[in-house]
Amino acid sequence: MTTGYTGPNLTLSVTDLEESTLRRLQQIGVNHITMSGGPIPWTEKDVAERVERLGKRGMKLSNMMISGFPNAIYGRPDRDRDIEKVIKSIKAAGKAGLPVVEYNFYAHRIIEGYTEVPGRGGAGYTDFDNDRVKDLGPLPEEGAHSLDAMWANVTYFLKAVIPVAVASGVRMALHPNDPPPPISRGSGQIMGSLEGWKRLVNIVDSPANGMTFDCGVTREIGEDPVSVCKYLGGLDRINHVHFRNVRTKIPRLKYTEVYLDEGEVDMLAVMKELVRQKYPRLVYPEHPPAIDADREHPFKGVSSGRYTGFAYTVAYARATLQAALATAR
Repeated sequence: MTTGYTGPNLTLSVTDLEESTLRRLQQIGVNHITMSGGPIPWTEKDVAERVERLGKRGMKLSNMMISGFPNAIYGRPDRDRDIEKVIKSIKAAGKAGLPVVEYNFYAHRIIEGYTEVPGRGGAGYTDFDNDRVKDLGPLPEEGAHSLDAMWANVTYFLKAVIPVAVASGVRMALHPNDPPPPISRGSGQIMGSLEGWKRLVNIVDSPANGMTFDCGVTREIGEDPVSVCKYLGGLDRINHVHFRNVRTKIPRLKYTEVYLDEGEVDMLAVMKELVRQKYPRLVYPEHPPAIDADREHPFKGVSSGRYTGFAYTVAYARATLQAALATAR
């Protein structure tokens, strides 16, 4: 085992900080919390209260998702006002000791292409097929945005936000486009390819300008997750990790999310690479299939209500982490 290094911390995304939610997480060994930050701008008081509440239980708030800045995403006249709210939120996060802020940069997330298909033992798997949505036009409130326009918008955003994140001691983690087809209801997807990921992390040369490395999305776009993990980790741009598995039929266009133990991603190899890098932040074993226990007894305190499914994904991720640490040299 690597001396002095205990690996990344497993996390789940919660919808509240109620006693029943925190008890359930601690019962499966999860002490690092991911959650939505809510409306922006955040205040230092609000973030600090969450940090303090978790601290009393020996838990840590380690990542919050920020949203609510559509004018910045679409390059509208009021984008500076939205960006200022993001900046205030990052400053509040830094002062309260929150290390990572995660975000998305979609013109439209094409979730209309999802459907549930039967999987192992009747579990429900999430299946994406771009043929279901390729002819859908832009929504009136969103409009259509070219790839060049989206790159211009994210560049403007990052050049305003990342220097503040650096000064605040906060790392930003942009999640890839998921689903990742090239076009989403008429708009280009900047984070739907490895080429886009490489371009993104070089817009501002700082570890604060990083990504959520999602090994499932990496396979969805037809890439090798271990190689991509090495690349992003070598640049110190992995600021969060999503840990899940898929079967890809047509890269970017057709795939199915499956149990961690049965897809195309070598999950142990991914974890070994994270351990080799001594990656210190979070691993979120997300998107469990819909199983009967969760269908019959959903638990509202965790994302999607699938607590029993998450108990499985957490256990699987912990087993791969222990195996990776045991074989590290």
